[in-house]
Amino acid sequence: GDFFEAWIGDDESSPLQQRIEHSLRALSDKGVDIFVMPGNRDFLMGDAFARRAGVKLIPDPQQQILGGIPTLLMHGDSLCSADAEYVRFRARIRDPKRQKRLLQLPLILRRMIARLLRAISRYRNQNKPAALMDVVPSEVVRAMQEAQATRLIHGHTHRPAIHSLMLSQGPCERIVLGDWHTQGWYGALDADGRFTLHTLPLPARHTPA
Repeated sequence: GDFFEAWIGDDESSPLQQRIEHSLRALSDKGVDIFVMPGNRDFLMGDAFARRAGVKLIPDPQQQILGGIPTLLMHGDSLCSADAEYVRFRARIRDPKRQKRLLQLPLILRRMIARLLRAISRYRNQNKPAALMDVVPSEVVRAMQEAQATRLIHGHTHRPAIHSLMLSQGPCERIVLGDWHTQGWYGALDADGRFTLHTLPLPARHTPA
């Protein structure tokens, strides 16, 4: 998730968005299956975007068997339940009726709203303790136990790491993917089902979405 800094509707088409869509489409046209789980900044991505980019949007959370291991995929923001202010905002903005009304607004107004919300978010987050914006361990345990998953992969917090933990279902791991601001991050599965984190350099012309 958070493929883009903000997504205000599939009718928006900035040069960066077009470049990413074309790159995804080129990869998809080569026969690569691409699945995108929208995040808290681009949760309004819809079917029109998916068709243009040649990707399939998947819900959050998503359960899969990856490398023979029951895996829970999440964006991760729902695990940050200690931030009560964000929890309330998330509940409001994810309401389908509010989303429908928002998408019916003129594009120029949605752009203004997105800029305002991002500015407010940056201001508030700079005054919040870092621990407040991280996942809550009990929420991680709850989510993994409900899914009976032994591996959780998520983003959102942008604190790349592989954490080991012991739950009722046995040894488990929580994998956190990094952001794409100064370098790229991706995870890979080997033939034995082992998951590893990797970085890659970004093109010089890259700027965050």
